Amino acid sequence: MNAFACPMGCILEYATTDREGYHQYKSNPEDYAVCPLREVCFSKKQKVITHHIWEKYKDIARKNKLTVTGKKFYKVRYSTIERSFADAKELHGYRYARFRGLKSVQMQAYLTATCQNMKKNSPPSDQKRSGGGPFF
Repeated sequence: MNAFACPMGCILEYATTDREGYHQYKSNPEDYAVCPLREVCFSKKQKVITHHIWEKYKDIARKNKLTVTGKKFYKVRYSTIERSFADAKELHGYRYARFRGLKSVQMQAYLTATCQNMKKNSPPSDQKRSGGGPFF
């Protein structure tokens, strides 16, 4: 999208993209000098609209969430995806990195994923743990 239009039809053209990934669209100050909706739209010399570079994809994801299939998947999200992240944080030390450096932290992530996959794929045990912690 290269431009936006205000309620009166004035064009806000693309100005820049900031470091956080937002496109900024700015109005021409001369166009808004005599605009009757100036106080409604904005109060400064020119109007600025920020639009994230991923906004189009975020809109697609929001629309997918409202479909029948999306609602079905969203209902089970808490017990599948969110549960996996919670286990990684609480049981496998994923809240804080234990090491420094990309290779070491990546190794921790791989080991955590391996542990979770082993737990997920192993048959349930009939034996009770003897308490104390997740590994005792």
